[in-house]
This record gives sequence, C-alpha cells and structure tokens, in this order.
Amino acid sequence: MADSLFRRITVSIDGSPNAEAALDWSIDLARKYGADLVIIAVAPIVPVYISTSEPYVPAGVPPSEIGRYREIVEAAVKKAESGGVPSVTGVSYEGVVVDEILSHLEQHPTDLFVIGSRGLSTAKRLLLGSVSSAVVNHAPCPVLVVRPAATKPGA
Repeated sequence: MADSLFRRITVSIDGSPNAEAALDWSIDLARKYGADLVIIAVAPIVPVYISTSEPYVPAGVPPSEIGRYREIVEAAVKKAESGGVPSVTGVSYEGVVVDEILSHLEQHPTDLFVIGSRGLSTAKRLLLGSVSSAVVNHAPCPVLVVRPAATKPGA
C-alpha cells in the first residue's frame, strides 16, 4: 500500500499485560495497513542506592535482565510473524527506558508509536513518573497509548 497512512509502526514492550495489549494492537494495525512493524524493549537500569559516605556506584542492567528482554522481543517477533505481519524487526536496548525509546524514535523515524499504559495511581505517577506520559510529550511522531481495559482489536 503505497498510499498507506502507516508504513512503519513501532511498539515498545516489557513483558507486562499492558505491553501485550499494545503489541496486539500493533500487530492488528500493521496487518491492516501492510506496515512494517518494529518491536523494541528496554532492559531498565536498576538504580543503586548507597549512603552518602560511599563512593559513587554507577547503576547498571543485570545481565539476566538483558537476556530476559531479548527473549521478550524474540517471542513478540514470532507472534507478529504468525499474526500475518509482512515485515517484523525486533530490537533490545539497555538503559533509561524513556531515553532509549526517544533515541530510537529519533534515529529510526516511524509513522506511529504504540505503548501500553502502566496504569499507575496518581501518587505513584507523581513519584515515579510515567514512561507513556513522557513519550507522549516528547516523541517526534504520533503515539497510541493502549489502556489496560482496552479491548483487543477485532474483538
């Protein structure tokens, strides 16, 4: 479809039920529009809390988490391929989730970015922040946030 509104759709996943819903929506849209689908996951940096008298200890991503996120991406790619998406690519990153997502979107332009809503309470959202909110505010493309109660496409 040369005149398709969506030629490339990117979805961020993390293994959560909300991310699974976002993946389902992305697969449905990519199939309907004949779009390429890019699936990304970010193994998050684990903050290290130390006393102020200790030397600086950089935060890192545990190796087991890196492998787990790669497996999540591989499973999602297989799901999209078996769901009839013509072209699927999977990428796994390590780092600060929002920063890695925005960096990917800037380096690899997409027509639509899909992400699941984490569904934090107002208090937790104020303290922890929200990845989906940050992406909505800073992404260089349209963003679809899939809410927890959203019905599966085609249902």
